[in-house]
Amino acid sequence: MTRGKQKIEAQRRNAEKNQKAKGSQFEARAVALKITCPICKVQLANPKQLSDHYGSKHPRENPPPIESE
Repeated sequence: MTRGKQKIEAQRRNAEKNQKAKGSQFEARAVALKITCPICKVQLANPKQLSDHYGSKHPRENPPPIESE
């Protein structure tokens, strides 16, 4: 009977662990994406991504000056 009890406890622990991991990441994503392209309004994480974005999506435009925080 010991093995049956261990199995039930393991299932309970796994259910608790999986339940905590589920959820939305919209808040974390909104915090991470701080820079917005003024032309197409895409959100980017850092100035390097913005300069790469301008090079590939808006090659004729100059990227805006980056403000240091």
